[in-house]
Amino acid sequence: MKLAIFGGTGRIGSEVARLALKENIEVRALVRDEKRASNIIPGAELIVGDAKVENHIKETIRGCDTVFSGLNTDKTDTLSQAIPLIINTMRDTGIKRIITIGTAGILNSRNEKGKYRFQTNESKRKKTFAAKEHVKVYEALQASSLEWTIICPTYLPDGKRQGCIRFELDQLPENGKKISVDDTAQFAFDELHKDRFVYHRVGVCY
Repeated sequence: MKLAIFGGTGRIGSEVARLALKENIEVRALVRDEKRASNIIPGAELIVGDAKVENHIKETIRGCDTVFSGLNTDKTDTLSQAIPLIINTMRDTGIKRIITIGTAGILNSRNEKGKYRFQTNESKRKKTFAAKEHVKVYEALQASSLEWTIICPTYLPDGKRQGCIRFELDQLPENGKKISVDDTAQFAFDELHKDRFVYHRVGVCY
């Protein structure tokens, strides 16, 4: 397997890259800062560029089998600008499988049918920009012909793996409060091999 990674120097993306490299999976990552990335994910093939530039997306995906995106919002529209380019490039190159990291805010509300969690009082976040960006990703993937999965963690503190991860399709498990970065990355990495949740968002927590 050869894995293309976007957001490879982020908290989850870098851990997914390290897990892949440990299993001798080839990793190619699109990064902005080559020196910083080489320290964070040594052993990965690095493409220096911008996720909003189509040619940089194409160079990253070329020759890969699967795509992982850990891109976050960072108060910019990078995520929603990049995902259509990723989808189009995957379609043009015949690559089908993509796993992305979303947010629990885009899972279905338990109490208000037809709404996302971020649109209800189930979400404790007052700002909605990030959730709206992730909704654009979800809707774009839904409309595509790709085999997609969106892993949707709730509150994400740094921390080592604890195991005992609870998950639910398209909703957050009841009373889910948090899950560590490392457990989220492991869950996403496992999905690369198992393909259990194709065409679903998956809420994850302890």
